[in-house]
Amino acid sequence: MRNSSFAPGHAITHAGAGLFGTIGRVAIGLVTEVGFASVLLWRSARALRKLGRSAPLVIEQARRIGVESLPLVIMTSVFTGAVTAVQAAYQLKDFVPKIYLGTAIYKSVVIELGPVLTALVVGGRVSASIAAELGTMRVTEQIDAMDAMGIDPVRYLTMPRIVAALVMLPVLTVFADILAIGGGFFVSNASLDLSPKIFIEGMKMHFVARDVMSGLLKAFVFGGIISLMGCAAGLRTFGGAVGVGAAATRAVVTSCVLILVSDYVLAVLLFQIIFSA
Repeated sequence: MRNSSFAPGHAITHAGAGLFGTIGRVAIGLVTEVGFASVLLWRSARALRKLGRSAPLVIEQARRIGVESLPLVIMTSVFTGAVTAVQAAYQLKDFVPKIYLGTAIYKSVVIELGPVLTALVVGGRVSASIAAELGTMRVTEQIDAMDAMGIDPVRYLTMPRIVAALVMLPVLTVFADILAIGGGFFVSNASLDLSPKIFIEGMKMHFVARDVMSGLLKAFVFGGIISLMGCAAGLRTFGGAVGVGAAATRAVVTSCVLILVSDYVLAVLLFQIIFSA
């Protein structure tokens, strides 16, 4: 008798169930991670009362998050600006005067590409590092030892990382914006036959301070997401070395997803509600 498990309909049903099951598990895991991170954020906000005592920890984390991420930000930003110049010149060709090339590069970099790409590349590095570090401390019971000694792990481990990321992501975004616009400026002059004067005039024509502020606000939110999800994944680690690796992966995935989701939410809030009023 023919085995029904090999019937096409049966296989499709199981494949569909497996796909939806995987999506469901990912969704539940993401919601669980966000819920734990929300509680962690509240506890970290309460720990700000002792920020003065934690200043050396904040400075150390700022160095690790900001200064050590600069080479990655520099490489990403310069080539982002260069690619933006080439793509904008191609898309605007025969439709828009060349003077608007500077405007297109400036607005696309400052509003979107600068904060988002900086957050994604820094988030991949920083959130994984935080999750691996705290995860190792969790599985080796160092965090339990801190609890036993009366040391608050949130004040000592989580709050300094969140504060440092909130400060350093906007700073890195400023560097990224300047370098990306510089890369676009260089390519425009070197290979697109656009004089420096015309490029700068195009930027000045449509410069609006709220564009810069919206990009920095995005960077501020993204910094909180990166550090918070890294801390949440690290503190929820279990299962030894395998668990540490899984926590680092989970931190990167949730950070990147939440950065893109929050980017959309902030874009709607800023450009369709606040600035349009």
